[in-house]
Amino acid sequence: MLKNKVAVVTGGTRGIGYAVVKKYLENGAKVVLFGSRKETVDKALVSLKGENPTWEVSGAFPDLGDADVVAEEIRQIKRKYGRIDILVNNAGISDSTPIDNYTSEQFTKVMRLNVSAIMNGILPMVKIMKEQGGGCILNTSSMVSICGQPSGVAYPTSKSAVNGLTWSLARELGPYNIRVNAVAPGITNTDMVAALPKDVIEPMKKMIPLQRIGEAEDIANAFLFLASDLASYVTGEILSVDGAMRT
Repeated sequence: MLKNKVAVVTGGTRGIGYAVVKKYLENGAKVVLFGSRKETVDKALVSLKGENPTWEVSGAFPDLGDADVVAEEIRQIKRKYGRIDILVNNAGISDSTPIDNYTSEQFTKVMRLNVSAIMNGILPMVKIMKEQGGGCILNTSSMVSICGQPSGVAYPTSKSAVNGLTWSLARELGPYNIRVNAVAPGITNTDMVAALPKDVIEPMKKMIPLQRIGEAEDIANAFLFLASDLASYVTGEILSVDGAMRT
């Protein structure tokens, strides 16, 4: 579905991001994954190459909060491959701090990585995609961007901003054949959720109409569809993958 496409995936060393990288590689893409540290990037690359040595995958660990560093890394990828077809903005941090304990620094930290860092990748990528005649930008939103959460207001606020960014850029970049969409996962079986005790997990399942926790591959499948030609007329969408829990 993505044969010979070149993709950049931020937050690609574990969880949903890693599942997206693997799914893209399985479908013929060449992938550059971004991680927060060299150690985690190297570990992810060893794991992926162990599954299939023929996959064309590499990694980098730029500071996503530094616009100049991110832009230079993206330019290097463009020089190597000649084009970049897909950008997946998956890196982010969650937060559950009660409002009484919030500081402006904590709020800014969440917004910096979950919103500003996305723009740091999008700005140089848009220039490349315009020059090559099109591309696909995908953002990771969240179920809580739609329904909120009991505490940690910065996280749903940041993901609501991601939704607004997605809708607006889809309208602005459509004339350049650049599609912009987002995936909004629900509760997903990542390392953080897997570490929860059974007596916490079971009530969660009962709140989900499909009666199960989502898997990272469920989310990756949505990212695959939106990046593929099957979604060639889909843009400006926030695709919920949450088992209908938001309702």
